[in-house]
Amino acid sequence: MTTLSDRKGDYGFDAPNVLLTLTGIGLVFLAIAVVLAAFHVGFWAPAASISLVVLLGAASFTYTTRRGKFVVWAEILDGLQLRGDERVLDMGSGRGAIQLMAAQLVPRGQAVGLDLWLTADQSGNAAAAASRNAESEGVAGNTAFETGDMSKMPFPDNSFDLVVSSLAIHNIHDAATRQRAIDEAVRGDQARRQARHRGLHGYQRLRETAGRARDGRREQAQPWLAILVRVPVDRDVAGDRDQAQSRLSKVSRFRT
Repeated sequence: MTTLSDRKGDYGFDAPNVLLTLTGIGLVFLAIAVVLAAFHVGFWAPAASISLVVLLGAASFTYTTRRGKFVVWAEILDGLQLRGDERVLDMGSGRGAIQLMAAQLVPRGQAVGLDLWLTADQSGNAAAAASRNAESEGVAGNTAFETGDMSKMPFPDNSFDLVVSSLAIHNIHDAATRQRAIDEAVRGDQARRQARHRGLHGYQRLRETAGRARDGRREQAQPWLAILVRVPVDRDVAGDRDQAQSRLSKVSRFRT
């Protein structure tokens, strides 16, 4: 049975340089361990342990970007119980990983992806790649792709019923610009009131997180599994899996 998390497109790897770095470090320590073991040097066991931990991290990273995030987002999107005629915006949509899942749930609506198309954030990141994925997923008819900055989006107020963002906001290094991106997602007082009425409190949660980041406070260390759903507003902000999931940019902006 096909589920929303089953993908037909090619969505590349998030933060490919991070994955390459982890893999490289793990292989270097593995080589060191092999050489030391060959010469009966006692440090080979710690070197092997470091290699194992780092390579396991690389494996976890690979699972996250190729499969894990789709499973988590499928649960989140299914839980919204969309009517099917909504307009959805994905901020920092990349090759369409989350945007196209949303598009499947709004066959009478539209899912718009906004991105600067930087390959440092996602391998092969380009509007053309996202468009090919839309064809593969069968949602080319109700998707659109825009080039733009999420901190100054080219859309009027209350243009969308739902705004999502995955592994994108934290790529904005300046705190003030991150805050503007969050404000852009919920531009308009009436939209915020309607969002609260429907119980989607992502805006307030993101503002609270941004406030903690500005104050320089850290939350508790994030467990391994949280990377599956991690979308921190600041690189120093972390939390447990449930907190991380609530911080996925599940913010709403409703038409009047």
